[in-house]
Amino acid sequence: MFKSIRWKFIVVYFLLVFIAMVIVMAFIIRKFEDHHLNQATRTMETRVRNLINMSNNISKNDDWNLVKEEIQTDVKQLPVYATEIIYIIDNTSISSIIASNSSNNKIIGQSAFNLSQIQAELIIDAKKHGEKREGYSSIDNGTSRAKHLAYPVLSDNGKIKGIIYVTSDLTDMYNTLEESKTILIKATALALAITVLIGFLIARSITEPINDVTKKAERMAKGDFDQVVEVKSDDEIGQLASMFNYLTLKLKSTLAEVNKEKSKLDTIITHMADGVIAVSLDGKIIHANPVALDMLKVKPEELSEIQYDEIFDEKNNRITIRGISKEEKWRGSEIIEIDSKVYNAEYAPLIDENSNIGGMIIVFQDITKQQKLENMRKEFVANVSHELKTPITTIKSYTETLMDGAIDDKEISMNFLSVIDSECDRMARIVKDLLQLSDLDYKQTKWSKKSIKVNELLKSIYLKIRISAEEKNQKIELNIKEDIGEVLADKDGIEQVILNIITNAIKYTPNNGTIEIGANSDSERVTITVKDNGIGIPKEDINRIFERFYRVDKARSREMGGTGLGLSIAKQIIEAHNGEIRINSECNVGTTVDIILPLK
Repeated sequence: MFKSIRWKFIVVYFLLVFIAMVIVMAFIIRKFEDHHLNQATRTMETRVRNLINMSNNISKNDDWNLVKEEIQTDVKQLPVYATEIIYIIDNTSISSIIASNSSNNKIIGQSAFNLSQIQAELIIDAKKHGEKREGYSSIDNGTSRAKHLAYPVLSDNGKIKGIIYVTSDLTDMYNTLEESKTILIKATALALAITVLIGFLIARSITEPINDVTKKAERMAKGDFDQVVEVKSDDEIGQLASMFNYLTLKLKSTLAEVNKEKSKLDTIITHMADGVIAVSLDGKIIHANPVALDMLKVKPEELSEIQYDEIFDEKNNRITIRGISKEEKWRGSEIIEIDSKVYNAEYAPLIDENSNIGGMIIVFQDITKQQKLENMRKEFVANVSHELKTPITTIKSYTETLMDGAIDDKEISMNFLSVIDSECDRMARIVKDLLQLSDLDYKQTKWSKKSIKVNELLKSIYLKIRISAEEKNQKIELNIKEDIGEVLADKDGIEQVILNIITNAIKYTPNNGTIEIGANSDSERVTITVKDNGIGIPKEDINRIFERFYRVDKARSREMGGTGLGLSIAKQIIEAHNGEIRINSECNVGTTVDIILPLK
């Protein structure tokens, strides 16, 4: 209970008021007592002086025993309070009482030292020093107190005549004092009760806003930032409430911004094409984006069970935590292969809030296509070099032979020149095809697309290649519907593709073979089919048939004048017309080529 600031306030108020009241009460009681005691003393001294001034018997006579009856009469006539008793004591050795206003007449003539109502030491001391002496005593078994005054009366020559001894009962004064104490105690109790009540109200006015702030701060800690504290005053509590509301707004705004940036970062990491893995120094995978999970062939819930180093030790230990820690090379890149894919792994350290290395982040960039393209580029350059080297070598050797004297033999020189001419034509075809491929690659070819009737186009092509087929006694069957539809295309480009396909069919179909040219359409596209019963293409070569300079039978293809670029060019022309080209083939059975184009 006392851990609450409310009760602490109440206790503090209680103690402050209690201490203040105790101090005030002690001060008042002490002052009250001192005042009344001093008043009693002054009254007693006044009684003595009045008696001396009133009684010539006391003031004029040096021997009081001679006029003791007269002194007794004077004492009786002196007006005093009922609580005051006066004793006239002579200066003899036994200090006899010669007069008194006491109702007890038996004390007259007795020694003052024998009376309990008189303090003998005050009389002795007053006689000895010739000065008044004061004292106090308890009477009635300690239930009351009395004030004592021993006042020496001196003669003209300074000798002590006797002692006027006065006692005053202080019972009434102390009764009044006790009543005052009681009143003050009750007032203190009332003040404390009022203090507790007011303290409770004041404390509640302070603690309730604080409790409200505390509860709403707890809700904020749980993620609910829609908390507003009511501002009820302009004091420190009101300022605290205002600052809390301001803090809430700023925190809400800041967290919204942080969440926005985090969402952006998560979206970027989740949808980026590269794999991202974050690893702690003990080898645990902290985070992996979907690409990385797919690369590792694991599910998100399985990450906690996987050790990073165990996965990559066999693939490339230079990107493992163990390997990097050993070499102390925390930044770099490595080329690794995972499941037939090639990745460029870029790694860097994860820095914690104390600027220490807390782990590592690795970005895996899939460069399989780049590697494949690089290999294709190298292969392309090698193929171009090879394709050009053969005719150049032939031309060079034949030219040197002619220069060495063979030119004089007309028959030999004509044969050699015919070969040189043929090889030059071959190089020209290669260069022409390469230039066309370059234009297609960089989309620099300008297509003149017009509406073309497919059946008329195929009939025109048939007339052009019929003679080539008849030379090999091949039969060309043209199966075309009259209204097959129209396509929006570049006539020369499409004609080049179809001629290339039919020419290949004629080349690789033996004599007396059959080539079928057909076409059919649906509501969206037209399919042109060229089918032969030639030598066919092995199954393992079909996927590579459209690669540049790729030949199934390289020697035979060159003998037939092929450059190895025709099908690659055909595929790019068809794709430029939003179409596709398909090949199905079986060795020693034949080949079927489908050219699919969208209808106009």
